[in-house]
Amino acid sequence: MLRLAWRGAGPCGARLNPKMTDAHEVELDAATPADAALLANLLELYVHDMSEVFAVELGADGRFGYPKLSLYWSAPERHFALLIRYAGRTVGFTLVTRGSPVTDDPNALDVAEFFVLRRYRRSGVGRRAALALWQRFPGTWTVRVLERNRGAQLFWSRVVAEFTRGDVREFTRDGKLVFAFESKS
Repeated sequence: MLRLAWRGAGPCGARLNPKMTDAHEVELDAATPADAALLANLLELYVHDMSEVFAVELGADGRFGYPKLSLYWSAPERHFALLIRYAGRTVGFTLVTRGSPVTDDPNALDVAEFFVLRRYRRSGVGRRAALALWQRFPGTWTVRVLERNRGAQLFWSRVVAEFTRGDVREFTRDGKLVFAFESKS
């Protein structure tokens, strides 16, 4: 199991969120096919949360579903599923793709989905997970956020600015605010 933990100050020396002063680490664990059911369940919570800003409907089985999930097992060189863990508990996930719909660079990394359970939001867990993610995968990154998702815009603008020390390009495309930046190893 691949694991990367984040503890301490941010890349530019920023202190952790004061609400997270305990010694627990935020860890990113590579999800495996054995984690498919767990990830599918977390995706249901994520899509439910996103239904406030996306027009999504339940399927006949009462689930939202996520048709692209199988790509994370069938094309692992271009799709990366990671579980976010805090204090030994699964508290979220991120899905990353190599290749982004907002750039012609086939090797650009894209945060396709990012989710932290509500209980752990505004505690520093998401911030620490994002910072660990970008350190784990050096290269060109894009983060896309729906323009009408104001909470996510605030989160990503702060975290990206912290990580890049302001060296980020912002633009809009197809109703989404896009953050484009480099992560160096």
